This record gives sequence, structure tokens and C-alpha cells, in this order.
Amino acid sequence: MKYLLICLTGLLVLSGQPSALAQKATNPIIFADVPDLAMIRVGKTYYMSSTTMHLSPGLPIMKSTDLVNWKLVGYAYDTLATVDALNLTNGQSTYGRGSWASSLRLHNGTYYATTFAQTTGRTHVYSTKNIEKGPWKAVSFKPSFHDHSLFFDDDGRVYMVYGAGKLRIVELNADVSGVKPGTERVLIENASEPSGTGRGLPAEGSQLFKVNGKYYLFNITWPQGGMRTVVIHRADQLAGPWEGRIGLQDLGVAQGGLIDTPDGRWFAYLFRDFGGVGRIPYLVPVTWKDGWPVLGVDGKVTQTLDLPASNGLIPGIVASDEFTRKRGEPALPLAWQWNHNPDNSLWSVSERNGFLRLKTGRTDTSFVMARNTLTQRTIGPQCTGSTRLDVSKLTDGDFAGLSLLQKQYGLVGVKQTDGTRAIVMVSAASGKAVEMQRVPLSASVVYLKAECDFRDRKDTGRFFYSLDGKTWEAIGEPIKMPYTIPHFMGYRFGLFNYATRQPGGYADFDYFRVNSQ
Repeated sequence: MKYLLICLTGLLVLSGQPSALAQKATNPIIFADVPDLAMIRVGKTYYMSSTTMHLSPGLPIMKSTDLVNWKLVGYAYDTLATVDALNLTNGQSTYGRGSWASSLRLHNGTYYATTFAQTTGRTHVYSTKNIEKGPWKAVSFKPSFHDHSLFFDDDGRVYMVYGAGKLRIVELNADVSGVKPGTERVLIENASEPSGTGRGLPAEGSQLFKVNGKYYLFNITWPQGGMRTVVIHRADQLAGPWEGRIGLQDLGVAQGGLIDTPDGRWFAYLFRDFGGVGRIPYLVPVTWKDGWPVLGVDGKVTQTLDLPASNGLIPGIVASDEFTRKRGEPALPLAWQWNHNPDNSLWSVSERNGFLRLKTGRTDTSFVMARNTLTQRTIGPQCTGSTRLDVSKLTDGDFAGLSLLQKQYGLVGVKQTDGTRAIVMVSAASGKAVEMQRVPLSASVVYLKAECDFRDRKDTGRFFYSLDGKTWEAIGEPIKMPYTIPHFMGYRFGLFNYATRQPGGYADFDYFRVNSQ
């Protein structure tokens, strides 16, 4: 009953939203790491894609009927590519890289989700007739078009706008399978200019729209000494000339584009950097004046929105999992993503009914280089993830448990050494993994918990263990959870098991339960 009440409370206050009984939504609309949004409306339904970089599956597709309450409906790909950096093999990784900002479009009955990857050096195009069920057709081509915007013009020609600072445009084949030779040219020489000509993040994150016959190009800049800023350019023809202005400069809410509602209202979908929880989505009301979209109210991001209240992120964006599967159900709910490409021969939810089994198939020297860590987003303002772990089949040198994953990660789990086991807490806050506390363990089952506090960017994580699932003991030290560029995403819960001496052992996770406070 206690757990049920916690979850019910989480549904009412999650993401800093008012209760489901309230009349209005509030910003942020998603208090979790959903960066680089791209959005379309199809009738009364909205679809959104985002960035998940080195995670697998990737390029998530989310669905909403009110712009506030979103749920995951699929991914454009299971595996971006099969290379060492994505597989965590031969000492390579692709933290902070993988696939970056996507573009999402519907054209002549086909949905297109496109992205680009430094890891592969290619632009990736995924297409389907059914955005919710797939299947997705994949093609790719060189080069990797940075922060591109896919755009279908009224005459049927298709383009990509891309780059940083100096923005370029290139025409693609009609089936979006490659570049038409000789069509690349400069679209805007210095798209950063409206926000100042000094140093800083040059204009990137392009998203191109056509409204009432005019072209509108959204970009993000970050002037040195200033804040993240929305810059908007407008033109009567795609070839230009383009005129630009600052679209929004408040709270650092920036990067995104325009969406309209069936009843004719307009919003800008943007995100805000918010420390360890990641980059969190905001909606900003838009009005039109003299043919320009005007973002916010008196130039400010509004706290409340004339939209339905949030019902919470559970289970649409994050989800508890008892690891019990009925016939025909997917092996893993969509909320789960692997840290890099998994080795699918080394995990199972069927070998022991009601458990996730993580087996070791090689030895590793560090947590971040170990394969098959299964992850979910953390969520704000506060959240807790917990699991029940059976360690009876660990072998010497194995380490299994629960993580808060980012560069400066924290772990709580069980290590087996010379036939004996101990509960340990590890902190990488210093840049190196340091064992902060060790508690001898004679039992074969242990309960583990991680708590996150993102209120006012406190960005603190704490770890606990229990032998009965009722009485909890803190272990180790709280960790600070900074957002670091090497990983380029918010902290994530993770279930892990890796070997340091010999492969062959396994750990069984009975459940993963997440709630918010």
C-alpha cells in the first residue's frame, strides 16, 4: 500500500506540474532529458522526436493529443550502426556522440525521421508509413549534415538546411536517399548576427518551416557572456534574402521550432539546460505580428499554459518494470534503452520468469566500458529508483547493481571477491571510480535504491540498501550530479552487471520501480 500511495502521489506532482485536477499545464512540460525536440501535428495528434545519442534503441518517437502529456510509441532504429565505438568493444565508446538532433516530417503519407552522427560520419534517414508501429526503412549517406532540418517545399523538392554560424542548404533526391550533386550553397552567411557578432555558440539547431507562404528558420545561439537565445530568420523565397531577429532571450530556453493546434493557436517547442536532470522541454505561446512569430508574453517564458495539466511522466516517459512478460509482449518496455549497443545473447527476461537476467561474457575494467547496462531517464524535481537483486550466481570479480549514469556516476551494488560478497557504494565524482563504503553481505538477495534531487538545481544523488525491502540504510556519500559534455545527457538510472576476473556469472533483477516526489 505504501508503494501504491507513493506512485499515486508521483502522478499528481511529477515534473513540477499541478495535480491532474488543476486546469492548466505548467512549464517545463517534461521534467526529464528530452533535448533537441522536433515536432509535427497530424490532425489532432502530435508526434515528437528527440536525441538519445549513444543509447540503443535510438531516435525516440513520442505521441501526444494535447502537447503536454506524452508517451513513447517507438524508436526509428534499434541500432544506429555496428561499430566498435557503438558496441563498447576494443576499448572504444561513443559517449556524447552517436546520433544527434533529429528532424521529423510527414510528406505524401510517409513519415521521415532524420539524424546525423559523428560516430558514423553519415546522415541517417528513416522512413515509414506507420509512425507508431513501423517498420522503419533505413538509408544513410555522407556527409554528416550537422543539426540539419529536413524540408519538403510546396513544389515537391526536398532540402536540408544545416551547419553552425554559416548555414548551408542542399537539395536531396525526391526519395531522400542522397544528395543531388552540385546543389549545395550558403543560405545565410552569419545566422548568429541578430544576437551579436561576438564569440559564443554560433547559430545551429536549424528548423525550417513555411507558414502562409513565408519561410521561417529557427536557430539557437549563445552569445558569449549571455544566455541561450532563439534567433528567427524570415524570407519570401527559399533563396532569400533573409532577415533575422531575436525570437526569445529568457531563462536560456531555446532550440526548437513552431507547432500549431487544430483550433489555430501557436506554440514554440524549446528546451532548457537544467543541470543533472538534462535538457528539459518547454512550450512558449506564440502570437503573430507583422508576419513574425512573437514568442512568449512580453518576451518572457510563461509558467502556466492554456493547455491541459500534466498527468505525469509515469508510465509514458519512464516506467516501472516487474519483468513479468505475457505472451506477445515486448521483451522490454519502451522506457528502457541500453547504454550503447547491447550483446543480446547476454540478457534475458525469459530464462527466469519475472526477472531480468544480466550475464557476463567478457571482463571489463570499468563500469562505463561494460556492456549491457540497461537505463532509463531520471526525472525531476525528485525521483527514486529501486530494485531487488539476486546475487547468488555471481562469480569472483563480478559487480552488479544500480547506477546513476553520467561521467561522474554513482553506483550501489554487490561485489564478489574470493567467495565473499559485500554491498559497496562507488563514486566517480572525482573523475575516478572510488569505493566509498563496503558492507559485508551474507544474504543472496539485497534491495538497492537511488534517490535524485533536482530541485533548484541541487543535483544530488544518494544511495541506499536494505535486506528486507522495508528498512533502508544509507551507504557511501551523496554525489553531485553535474551535466557534463563528454556524456551530453542527463543522469540515468541503470541496472548493471560486469565481470572483472572471469565471465560466466549472472545477476537476476526482480524489478525496477521508479517514482517521483
